[in-house]
Amino acid sequence: MLRPLCASFLLALASAANAQSALTTVAERSGFSETGRYEEVTALCDAFARKYPKAVRCTTFGTTPEGRPMKALVASTSGALTPEQAQRRGLPVVLIQGGIHAGEIDGKDAGFLALREVLEGRAANGALDKLVWVFVPVFNVDGHERFGAWNRPNQRGPKEMGWRTTAQNYNLNRDYLKADTPEMQAMLQLVQRWDPLVTVDLHATNGAQFEHDISIQVEPVHAGDAGLRTAGLALRTGVIDDLAKQGSLPLPYYPSFVVQDDPTSGFEDGVPPPRFSHGYFLLRNRIAMLVETHSWKEYPVRVRITRNTVMSVLEHVARDGASWLTTAKQADIAAASLGGRQEPLTYVAAPAARTVEFRGYAYTRTTSDVSGALMTRYDETTPQVWKVPLKDDIRPGIVVEAPGAGYLVPSAEASWVAAVLKTHGVEYRLLGKAWQGDAQVFRATKSSFGSASVETHQRLTVEGDWTRESRATPAGALFVPIAQPRARLVMALLEPKAPDSLLAWARFNNAFERKEYMEDYVAEAVAREMLRDPAVKAEFERRLREDTAFAQSPAARLEFFYRRHPSWDERYQLYPVLRVDAAP
Repeated sequence: MLRPLCASFLLALASAANAQSALTTVAERSGFSETGRYEEVTALCDAFARKYPKAVRCTTFGTTPEGRPMKALVASTSGALTPEQAQRRGLPVVLIQGGIHAGEIDGKDAGFLALREVLEGRAANGALDKLVWVFVPVFNVDGHERFGAWNRPNQRGPKEMGWRTTAQNYNLNRDYLKADTPEMQAMLQLVQRWDPLVTVDLHATNGAQFEHDISIQVEPVHAGDAGLRTAGLALRTGVIDDLAKQGSLPLPYYPSFVVQDDPTSGFEDGVPPPRFSHGYFLLRNRIAMLVETHSWKEYPVRVRITRNTVMSVLEHVARDGASWLTTAKQADIAAASLGGRQEPLTYVAAPAARTVEFRGYAYTRTTSDVSGALMTRYDETTPQVWKVPLKDDIRPGIVVEAPGAGYLVPSAEASWVAAVLKTHGVEYRLLGKAWQGDAQVFRATKSSFGSASVETHQRLTVEGDWTRESRATPAGALFVPIAQPRARLVMALLEPKAPDSLLAWARFNNAFERKEYMEDYVAEAVAREMLRDPAVKAEFERRLREDTAFAQSPAARLEFFYRRHPSWDERYQLYPVLRVDAAP
């Protein structure tokens, strides 16, 4: 059983830590008022491996843009300290990462504390016999070293902490599917090697002030494989129950108001897109947990609760991980049969809401004499139960039929797409010959470029549908089969309407940019010639009568004829990737 670890006990540990400082953190030795710099992570990684050579291995799995090593500790008392050994013994792997947002650093200090307690036999007894724990104390290493006292002004402690984004100003928890950064590419290589059954992403939340101290979100629960949804729900329920028994007030959804700064608007649950950790792993038929301690709780409290969460995860995976691993392998097999079936790309909360009792504080909403905006102010001395709406009936949003056989990526785009597919461990093969045949093509009826840069990209959204045409591709195209365990991941990357597809992240923008034109005086002559066709003339006159905007736009009127002329670029607004029902 889990043992509660109260904040006072955490502080008591600090005095005892001086006698065994080799495996303790700056946080412990400071009474959890401070957190250490990254050099502490590298030192502790080596120290744990020296102290427990048969149970811990210290590894470097990447290098940051500023040249720092990315460290991971592999812990197991089973004798399995490599991916191959874990696979041979059928052991579930738990990947726990801290510091993806390096200012939210609870996970680093809680993880080291938890690791030491487990290895000392003081908590989660026997858990490491039944699983392998891969612990990444800090994912965003360069951001961690951008240390400052005010990097998190809406967070209580530690005294100084790291920065949210990387040295290149990327938000790593927006990078899982697009994988732009060296850090994420290294993490995904680590994921490829270890194939974790459960990944836990440790954060501290932003937002309002209230009594709830942690939220636990897990997928698959609302989305993904049906069997894994059951396992994901069991894990979420188990961890929430454990935390509640230890005095926490956990939530199963992210406590962000529907309307910013307005508590009366309530909350809305959902399924995150795969730019986020817990939206990504469900596409791999694995389980992911997003942990958000409440930033307004003091640092010792947040570390305690995070430690309790880590222990709970380890105990539940030790108990049920073998069964869940079997379910995950079954999900791999099932995913390979998605071809021709309806598959959601997004999920939405149904409009109907239920009323929940939320542990908040008394508050007032008055107009600020500084900003002029209506502002909410909380009174933390006066707890108050809010009865607010919660939308948590999650249903499919955009649904598409998976291709019968797979996708064809033309040779002109094959090289860079292959690199992305390889990063994610997606199966594909190179076509040595030219291909011609029946295919599905996507021509956008409307395309909209983002008005601002997002993660260096000008995002693109499209409207339209797949239609059948006869198409041809030269040798060198890629065939990406849908019949593979990561079929959902394939669709998330290559379906144009998927929220984090390669198209959505601006990798195909050229196909939707107008490159060729007809001079107006030429179009005028072309139009007069085309008006000799009675059908064209009748359609033009109908548009003039029925469409005022069209009638008043010289450009639109001339383009009416240009689009019907053989010189029109048939590839404009044509998504380069094809869908096929038979493998080439």
